[in-house]
Amino acid sequence: MSGKDPKKGKKKEVKKETGLGLSYKKDENFGEWYSEVVVSGEMIEYYDISGCYILRPWAMSIWEILQGFFNAEIKKMKIKNAYFPLFVSPAVLQKEKDHIEGFAPEVAWVTKSGESDLEVPIAIRPTSETVMYPYFSKWIRGHRDLPLRLNQWCNVVRWEFSNPTPFIRSREFLWQEGHTAFATKEESDAEVLEILELYRRIYEEFLAVPVSKGKKSELEKFAGGLYTTTVEAFIPNTGRGIQGATSHCLGQSFAKIFEINFENEKGEKAMVWQNSWGFTTRTIGVMIMVHGDDKGLVLPPKVASTQVVVIPVPYKDANTQGIYDACATTVKELNEFGIRAEADLRDNYSPGWKYSHWEMKGVPLRIEIGPKDLANNQVRAVRRDSGAKTDIPVANLAEQVKDVLITIQQNLFDVAKQKGDACVQIVKTWDEFTVALVQKKLVLAPWCDEEDVEKDVKARTKGEMGAAKTLCSPFDQPELPEGTMCFASGKPAKKWTYWGRSY
Repeated sequence: MSGKDPKKGKKKEVKKETGLGLSYKKDENFGEWYSEVVVSGEMIEYYDISGCYILRPWAMSIWEILQGFFNAEIKKMKIKNAYFPLFVSPAVLQKEKDHIEGFAPEVAWVTKSGESDLEVPIAIRPTSETVMYPYFSKWIRGHRDLPLRLNQWCNVVRWEFSNPTPFIRSREFLWQEGHTAFATKEESDAEVLEILELYRRIYEEFLAVPVSKGKKSELEKFAGGLYTTTVEAFIPNTGRGIQGATSHCLGQSFAKIFEINFENEKGEKAMVWQNSWGFTTRTIGVMIMVHGDDKGLVLPPKVASTQVVVIPVPYKDANTQGIYDACATTVKELNEFGIRAEADLRDNYSPGWKYSHWEMKGVPLRIEIGPKDLANNQVRAVRRDSGAKTDIPVANLAEQVKDVLITIQQNLFDVAKQKGDACVQIVKTWDEFTVALVQKKLVLAPWCDEEDVEKDVKARTKGEMGAAKTLCSPFDQPELPEGTMCFASGKPAKKWTYWGRSY
């Protein structure tokens, strides 16, 4: 080797398109693909405690957009934000027997302070019914104190041991939990559905993920509640349903235990009717699973923190400064029009490397500006969802880009709906049911609505893939002809229900 400095006289090294792609394909190895895409797309970073993940800004910005929408909507409903402590005393946690039985296996406990053992261990909230309701009892005295409608944005801890998956199943996650109390069941019932509609909108309007609204079975409902409504999504690649968000009518069971009573207008003592409802950072995972592809994330424009990335494509003798100026002008114009745009002007990366990088991160639209574009007063726009390329004149750029983003948002929903609908299999018999499960279908079947039958289905379908269970009975019920029998028991069917394996 000569003693010369190898770097001297060489141009700055430009990184080419290498080592950027995913090593797993979505259709071939979904689990590995998902684990890789959440890290490569800079959504999460793995942490040294199993089941816990760092949410990076790219993910957090999506959560903030959903938060902004939901906060504004619940404030219109006169629901107010509050914050309750993270810790729960064991005596309070164990008051509602069904409730704690449902959560007991996943409650984390604080047992020490420094070196000394705590006299009484303290639980970390898995959910906050038992944290809040002793105070509802204190604050509600008469009918004028109702309704009491509170929400909190916080973290909860559920010490899951089965297959931690980023966003989908983690030991700590972020969510909102609403807790409300009413004088009548009618008001309670109405709110349950009003909130469920907001959850549908989060999935369908923001995340472009189609969901089914429905009611959970008695076996699958919230522990200690009266009934649970849900928005259920479906992941075609794995043939699994996933609970999107739930809105529960708790009835009066918690009011009875925590003595949440009020004096009604007639001067009589009555118990309140309560609801609780929540959605979590799981929403982001569902979005990634539904839209992501072999190039990485695909973000719907409504939730992408960067909707448009502008990339200069200079050639050797091109007017590089002119191209860079055009990129800056484009970003400024788009930003002023309310579009979240940024330019990638890093000069140590090639345009090809940048294309791959921003595709991996799922930015909905890429704008390229090269010498020809500059000469023709246009830009080249490339869609992340379809790869379609179009040349857009600079004259009315912002309006056209806005239209393209609206089209992308709608197209993502339409494609997901088409794929999801193709997975729905209507079955009438047990044999048809088992075949549909093997084919990774979302099964719609007539059911007698009996808990023992559901338990039996779970037992009979246990296997490597996990047991099948009811996902929900859709509110939008197909006609059930008289004499239709339950697919599993042969008894008269009472309703149509979605069945499948789930996350």
